[in-house]
Amino acid sequence: MTIVYFVRHAQPNIDIHNDAMRPLSVKGLEDREKLVFYFKQKKVDVAYSSPFKRAIETIDPIVKDKRISYLIDENLRERKIGNEWITNFNDYCKKQWENFEYHLSNGESLKKVQYRNIKALENIIEKNLNKTIIVGSHGTAIGTIINYYDSSFTYEKFVKIQPLMPFIIKAEFKVLVLKEYHLIDLDFFLR
Repeated sequence: MTIVYFVRHAQPNIDIHNDAMRPLSVKGLEDREKLVFYFKQKKVDVAYSSPFKRAIETIDPIVKDKRISYLIDENLRERKIGNEWITNFNDYCKKQWENFEYHLSNGESLKKVQYRNIKALENIIEKNLNKTIIVGSHGTAIGTIINYYDSSFTYEKFVKIQPLMPFIIKAEFKVLVLKEYHLIDLDFFLR
């Protein structure tokens, strides 16, 4: 089995509107310690990350603690919304989840995001069969991956994980077939 831990970034500083360069907030920086604690006794062979700063900053303490490096994969990035800042993000998000083809001008549809994320994931798994992998990414990107394997993972399920920052989804693959997955409740784990 290949184990993939999808790690959604911790809370970002939303005052920074540059999506690629948006760092973690003070709370986000503190919450990374939950991840370090969770992974402390777990074997991890390799880590991959979205190129976005908040994803890298989230997994950085884990990879340092594990004394492994991480590889950047451009295809793990969050979707491109468009050229404008969205004021009503929830409405936009719902429209996208209800129609995977929907996108704004110069933005990406969830179908496009899902396609590039699945290709990245398959490539990562093929290079690391029977290993344990951390994939640092984003809520929507991870959600589209889960939806690819489990069509019952729709907007209603996505909105339940959307406020969680960071979160972990542990997925077990036999070659490229997802056998099972589940959300790790970090707050419950740390009690």
